[in-house]
Amino acid sequence: MLYDLRHSDLRVRWLVTLLLATLGTSYLFGAWMVALYAGFSPHKVAETYGPAGEAVMAMQMPPDTTIVAERPVSMAEMGEEMHHVDKDLLVQDTHVHMPMYAVIAACLSVIALGLAIPRWAGLAIIAILFAAPWLDFAGMWLTKLASPGFAFVTLAGGWAMALGYTIVAALAMWQMWLGRKTNP
Repeated sequence: MLYDLRHSDLRVRWLVTLLLATLGTSYLFGAWMVALYAGFSPHKVAETYGPAGEAVMAMQMPPDTTIVAERPVSMAEMGEEMHHVDKDLLVQDTHVHMPMYAVIAACLSVIALGLAIPRWAGLAIIAILFAAPWLDFAGMWLTKLASPGFAFVTLAGGWAMALGYTIVAALAMWQMWLGRKTNP
């Protein structure tokens, strides 16, 4: 083991605690944003990322790339909020989010290296942490370019992110603060 969070300096445990609290808060807001814009069902994800058809992109874009179109709207549609991500916005999101997901996965992986768990479990956690963003964005791109049926891949990626974070956070908090500490 490279280091052991159970026996680490108070400053290291405090750093890890604050990092996990901050990432956990950002994940909660991320889930809230997903609920607002894409939803948690394959149908809603496919609607958001699938081929646009006549839909108008309703998400904010920088002024130079905003798309404005006119089309007839029925009274029933007036009450519906429509969100659709076009290819340009998906390129932008991939460009911004993939590197950040890699940094987050690396930080959580470093924390996982300090947990008192079997080597295979550490490798599995690290695999989940890095597979999650790949699944998330592969699902979005496959839904956009191949078939709306790939929306479930995006959902799997999101749930994998939540699972990886929850496992690392729960084990770290238990081992650093609540678990019985033994002498090295």
